[in-house]
Amino acid sequence: MGRKVLVLGEVRDGSLRNVSFEAVAAAKTVAEGGEVVGVILGESVSALGAELIQSGADRVVVVESDKLAQYTTDGYSQALMAVINEEDPEGLVLGHTALGKDLAPKIASKLNSGLISDSTAVEEAGGNLVFTRPIYSGKAFEKKIVTDGLVFATVRPNNIAPLEKDESRSGDVSTLSVDIKDLRTVIKEVVRKATEGVDLSEAKVVVAGGRGVKSEEGFEPLKELANVLGGAVGASRGACDAEYCDYSLQIGQTGKVVTPDLYIACGISGAIQHLAGMSNSKVIVAINKDPEANIFKVADYGIVGDLFEVVPMLTEEFKKLKVHS
Repeated sequence: MGRKVLVLGEVRDGSLRNVSFEAVAAAKTVAEGGEVVGVILGESVSALGAELIQSGADRVVVVESDKLAQYTTDGYSQALMAVINEEDPEGLVLGHTALGKDLAPKIASKLNSGLISDSTAVEEAGGNLVFTRPIYSGKAFEKKIVTDGLVFATVRPNNIAPLEKDESRSGDVSTLSVDIKDLRTVIKEVVRKATEGVDLSEAKVVVAGGRGVKSEEGFEPLKELANVLGGAVGASRGACDAEYCDYSLQIGQTGKVVTPDLYIACGISGAIQHLAGMSNSKVIVAINKDPEANIFKVADYGIVGDLFEVVPMLTEEFKKLKVHS
């Protein structure tokens, strides 16, 4: 029997984040042939509804308000709860992003519902929906099923492949009016300390530096390589602590968790806290002068050498490949 499943389309800088389309794909599996209803919250965002439908949603409900222009827990929870009360879904899927990690537990509490967070896969097996999620900082995985009530999950970015976009697909985009009130938090200004270009948490390629980059200037070759590969730059906590870069780039147990197709670790020793944030990357390349560095234990490919010699060589070779491709 099919389910009606709501999926939150997450908006950043006027565009839907990639994890929104991955969440739609997960919602399709959860729906088991039922209806997937996209939800978009924000200010002047109704035009984004068509893109969510083209990516697999059957229809979209939009809540627009100037009080939703920036994310606040109170504002978004009021808006999403209003949609939930209107639609009465049997499933709910959000991205496991900073927004999703904050919003999902609050909604689960309001609904008195369970929540499967940080799912990396969802599949039907033996008549049950089986969710896979990492535990113990990614050292192991557990499988969970929902035995009763709402099927509520958040999905980790870059793990569930989005459906192929079909621009001929159409569906209803409706607007729900919600009176957003009693906000305890007001966003006056947003100050971002992040790299320009590709979002680190959604990047398909990540070039990360550790203490081995030696200085802020040492990140420049990494930035050039990331730019050639269309990727993002990350860092270990050691590099952030040494003030070589901002903490917004930190990858690890106390930073961002990334799962790109390609992770290039430059001058990173491989502390267990860092591995927790990147060990599930599809392909890991390690560059380090120390052949005994722990990072080589998780790497698919290892290069023992000086990153300041190796990284520029890689950059030049990738440039040649792009020219001839």
